[in-house]
Amino acid sequence: MKILLANPRGFCAGVNMAIECLERALEFFGPPVYVYHEIVHNKYVVDRFSRQGTVFVETLDEVPERSPLLYSAHGVSPEIRSQAKARRLLAIDATCPLVTKVHLEAIKYAKAGYTIVLIGHEGHDEVIGTMGEAPEQMVLVETAEDVERLELPDPEKVAYLTQTTLSVDDANIVIAALRKKFPKINNPPKDDICYATQNRQVAVRELAARADVVLVLGSQNSSNSRRLAEIALSMGISSHLIDGVSEIQPEWFEGVETVLITAGASAPENVVQECVDYLQTTFAATIDEAVVREEDVHFPLPRSLRELLATGEPPAAART
Repeated sequence: MKILLANPRGFCAGVNMAIECLERALEFFGPPVYVYHEIVHNKYVVDRFSRQGTVFVETLDEVPERSPLLYSAHGVSPEIRSQAKARRLLAIDATCPLVTKVHLEAIKYAKAGYTIVLIGHEGHDEVIGTMGEAPEQMVLVETAEDVERLELPDPEKVAYLTQTTLSVDDANIVIAALRKKFPKINNPPKDDICYATQNRQVAVRELAARADVVLVLGSQNSSNSRRLAEIALSMGISSHLIDGVSEIQPEWFEGVETVLITAGASAPENVVQECVDYLQTTFAATIDEAVVREEDVHFPLPRSLRELLATGEPPAAART
């Protein structure tokens, strides 16, 4: 058996930044540190931080006043920021800068009087946060059929934005439907789908044709990980989205010569290596590292955290 190890795979710059934020906050404040929603959508990452004293919450009522609170990589709405301020929480914004970019675009279009069509998945943390920027002027669509049903107040003044972790192909189908229905539709000068999402999709699309089975490391609630598995399935190739080696079923590999392994942008490298080790031990697999694109993007820690770290000790209120 041969393992094709997709590169790029795994953590993107936004996930690296968010995880480093939480690690540094735990060192600085000591536990508990609170996080609004999962820091990233990955079971292994969330479980590891939970063991270290992180408390993941779904409402800010769960956070004691004056406590340290991180916003997850997916971003939050202005309403959540206001609630945090009212509760005098020490908020640290670990939102991915590429998600922040979409929020700023929403604010810009809303101020200019546009109706904003957001292409994304209902209920996803990123979508909830983005729509919170202009709830009265934003509508959500997921498919071209959704676009056909749209009735907007001024078809001449419409703009679209996208969730950062969509399938590029799926998004383009919806965008084409929007352009057909609203010929004057506006859009940001730069694509909203993030570089890492696109790169991992390109790698799977290019490499899956050389494989009999595709393993995608990532959690079921990770949008970008699910898209990777869907791309392989759309090519007619057996594909499995798994959190780790414990979910592997040996029968997947009967008669298989080549396995492509990749990982979503929130999946840690150690879970990839555990799967590689399993295939090497069980099937004497060899490894072929397949580099499709190079990545060298880095995001600095948010200024709010850098300023806190520079003081050398947490405010007294944060520990009372």
